[in-house]
Formats: sequence, C-alpha cells, structure tokens
Amino acid sequence: MGGMPRSTTREVGGGTQSVERALSLLRAFTEEHPERRVSELVQLTGLGQSTVSRLVGTLEALGFVTHDQRSGLYRIGPTVVALAGVALNQSTVHRQARQVAQTLAQELGLGANVAERHDTELFYLCNFEGRLAPRSFTLVGRGGPLHATALGKALLSDLTADEIRSLIGSQYPAYTPRTIADLDGLLAAITEGRGRGYATELEELAFGRACLAAPIRDRSGRVVAALSVSGPLSAMDLPRRQDELAMKVIEYADQISTGLGYHATAAPLSAVG
Repeated sequence: MGGMPRSTTREVGGGTQSVERALSLLRAFTEEHPERRVSELVQLTGLGQSTVSRLVGTLEALGFVTHDQRSGLYRIGPTVVALAGVALNQSTVHRQARQVAQTLAQELGLGANVAERHDTELFYLCNFEGRLAPRSFTLVGRGGPLHATALGKALLSDLTADEIRSLIGSQYPAYTPRTIADLDGLLAAITEGRGRGYATELEELAFGRACLAAPIRDRSGRVVAALSVSGPLSAMDLPRRQDELAMKVIEYADQISTGLGYHATAAPLSAVG
C-alpha cells in the first residue's frame, strides 16, 4: 500500500509535538524573567511535571539552557547565544551597519542603534553605547513599538497611510504623556520626518531620553532598516545639538545604504531643526 507507514506517522507527529513543547519552554524565558524554576515552567506551559523535567534535561544537555545548582534556577544557555550570532552574521544589514554604528557611537559619545521591522515591531540588530549614554544591558534582539520610537517612525516612512493603518491600526498604547497614540498624530510625525530626512522621539517611550533616526535603504530604494542616535536628554542636548546630530545620523545611515547598493537619484534631504 502507498503512503507513509503508520509507525513513521506517529514518530513524526510525536517528534513535532516534542519540538513545540521544547520551544514553548524556551519562550518562557523573557527580559522580565530571564531565570525560571521547573515549577514555573510547568505552570506557564501547562505541561506535566515529568514532561517538563525530561525536556529541560534534554535542553540542558544540548546547551540550550543552563542550571544553577545552588538556586535551582534555569536560564538560557550558550547554544542559543551561538545560534543568535549565526543569525545576526547572516544579516546583510547587520554586516553593513555594525562598524558604521560603532563608529557613530564612539564619535558622538551617544548610543547608536540599528533596527529593522519584523511585522508590527522593530527589532534591534546593533546596539553600541558611547561614554555619555552607558547601559548595563544590550538592546540587540529586543523588540520595540513602531509608533513610540524614532527608529519605528523611520521604518514606517516609506509606507502609505493605509498600509500603516493595516499594519498597526489607528490607536496605540501610551508609554508616557508624550507618546503619539493615534494614527493622525503618527502620520503627521512621519510626514515631518520624511521632509527633513530623520525622525524624532522625545520622551515618547521613556522619560528622560531622546532619539533621532534616519532610514536605511537597499538597492531597490526600499526602507529596510533604520539607524538612530540616542541617549539621556542631558547628553543629547537637543536645543543646541539637534542639527548636528541629525546630520550625523543621516550621513551614517546613507553610508549603510550605499553599502547595501542604494544609489540616490536625487540630492539627499537636508536636516533642519
């Protein structure tokens, strides 16, 4: 008889289920909860204690999680870090942007970030901190809202109003009183950014921080990523430095775009205050 033998079908189905369960365990580790106990994993996934213990043991043996014997807590292991490095190194944008962003951070003493859009969120590909804007953690691999960040507005800058509405709707969560929380306000900010060549963010995602971002384009001219400079308000000093910072972020974003094969057909937009 034709078709797959029944025993093989069961093995494939069981294997798929095991993979899904193992991945659900890995997804339980988050920025807010980077360490978990087996009991927490049982509660979060709805899987049985024995199933979770068995899968966690396999994940530990393969290096996907590590176990602290003293605390009993599990955390993400080196295999995940290695795979993340493989993914980043395969990104054309990451390869072109990494050195440029690092140079920008060193030159200005501020944070320099590169992000691309993954569906309805931005996704950080590069993150370098200057002496005036230190962080104790990396942004690489994190997501973020498109409407409340300069990077997000730059990433949306080549979409139409209908495309933006279809993508993220017309009402958005407010993180601070300065957050743009509706489509009309967002479209106005994006239009302003198109006109001057860079987008802005002033305490829209977090108090005391500001950001300027410019789009990065590929060979076709499509916006595929964005480059930003960011930091505390005191370090950014926008009343005095906004034009300077904007020109730098546009210049460095253009370098990355050129590396991706983009050639502007018209003179670049100038930054204005």
